[in-house]
Amino acid sequence: MTQRFESRRYAAAAILAFAAPLSWAQASHPMMGDPDKLNWAAVPSLPKGAQIAVLEGPMSEAVPFTVRLKFPANYRIPPHWHPAVERVTVLSGTFNMGTGDSFDSSKTQALNAGGIAIMPAQSRHFAWTASETVVQLHGTGPWGITYVNPADDPRAK
Repeated sequence: MTQRFESRRYAAAAILAFAAPLSWAQASHPMMGDPDKLNWAAVPSLPKGAQIAVLEGPMSEAVPFTVRLKFPANYRIPPHWHPAVERVTVLSGTFNMGTGDSFDSSKTQALNAGGIAIMPAQSRHFAWTASETVVQLHGTGPWGITYVNPADDPRAK
């Protein structure tokens, strides 16, 4: 099976949930690649418009994972939290992040390319973009997302 085929198969699995059950990079062998060869898929656990490319996983197990997330311009992620530490590195664009139980764009920090954020497990936070932005998210699973306001969860709509 080619690595490209595996990448498509695993990206499709990510469509089912933000916690992708499989990945195309396994710790048993080296993986190298160019960003223009990533396979992007929609992320049902985030508001419409976000895309994910799974690099390493699975996110549903207690192992390291790495994904890239692409957000369109004028995108908002409502207040939420994760069960594990979240490590975000901005690759392009500006990712504006804030902490708390309510969305307030005036209380965010702009993270430009190269900027990082490390959010402790269960810390409430939110984000927005003004232009297309790509971030790399990595951590150790199992992973998930819980919205402060359940009505913000796109999986419930």
